[in-house]
Amino acid sequence: MTGMLASVNSVEEALLVLSANVDIIDLKQPALGALGALKTDLVKAIVTEINGRCPVSATVGDLPMQPEIIYQAVTAMAETEVNYIKIGFFPGGDWQGTLEKLAAFQHRNLGKIDLIAVLFADTQPDLAVIDSLKNAGFNGVMLDTMNKSNGSLTQVMAKADIAQFVRLAKDRKMLCGLAGSLRLDDIAELIPYQPDYLGFRGALCLDHNRTAQLNSASIRQIKQAIDQN
Repeated sequence: MTGMLASVNSVEEALLVLSANVDIIDLKQPALGALGALKTDLVKAIVTEINGRCPVSATVGDLPMQPEIIYQAVTAMAETEVNYIKIGFFPGGDWQGTLEKLAAFQHRNLGKIDLIAVLFADTQPDLAVIDSLKNAGFNGVMLDTMNKSNGSLTQVMAKADIAQFVRLAKDRKMLCGLAGSLRLDDIAELIPYQPDYLGFRGALCLDHNRTAQLNSASIRQIKQAIDQN
């Protein structure tokens, strides 16, 4: 069964998608990039308001792949008591050092926080990294897009590669999500791959503008389409 992840940037938006029975409320600031982060005090306020009624994830921002920078951001976000922390694996930097630092973080925290890696389809990621993520204690992995002006995930990655991504994640018993400027029409194409979640922001907003206000009718339409498929 594939669920719906909805990205929000305020308490008001979080309550709006909660009322639509989404499956994960994802906290990020679209105006700050692909995985722009909200301030931790706002994340904590939203977590408190949701009060366990729905799982909550949060991004740590569009950060360079430098172990100490990522580690500090993850440590700070963990204090908000979100259920999932999403970490973008951007091109360049020290991926291996970052993985080692986060593996140590997970060991100290006894896996209490679920870490989700975000790979970017438009950077042609090497899917072999999924094994390294699993070994480092990551609980899940998502495909997203870095450049939001190049179309949706289905336009920037071949179907066979999307299917392989989902298969690799599921074989390793990791949560698997697909996102990246997804539209209503993408749902029927992606559901057969059986990802755990499909993630949306722009398609839920007025005029498909990811930095605009959420639109209640669009949220309901996306949720209904996922449920029907």
